[in-house]
Amino acid sequence: MFAPLTWALVGLSLAAMVYAIVLAARNKQINWSILGVLGVVEVGLLAQLVIGIVQLAGTDRDVSGPFFAGYLIGSLLVLPLGALWALAERSRWGAGALAFACLVIPVVEQRLHVIWVA
Repeated sequence: MFAPLTWALVGLSLAAMVYAIVLAARNKQINWSILGVLGVVEVGLLAQLVIGIVQLAGTDRDVSGPFFAGYLIGSLLVLPLGALWALAERSRWGAGALAFACLVIPVVEQRLHVIWVA
């Protein structure tokens, strides 16, 4: 795995999570700035998918390919679903749902790392 990209994704998603928690605490709806950060994270996750599949195809490690690819593809779905939920729920709980979706990304990244090095 490409470690600098992984750390950047974790940092950005945690920053977006903190911002979403602040929005939820202030009883505000999500705004374009947090959606922009999530867009950057999503582009990074797409790049990680491409890099991960290329590295998986060229590795001689004992990596569980279906699990690894599943986590890569699943990570692409989490943030758009969380953003749709946050846009549909116009109360503070929408921002709370988005904060939870942002928390899922570091967990998935850690799981990808464990699968890759195991």
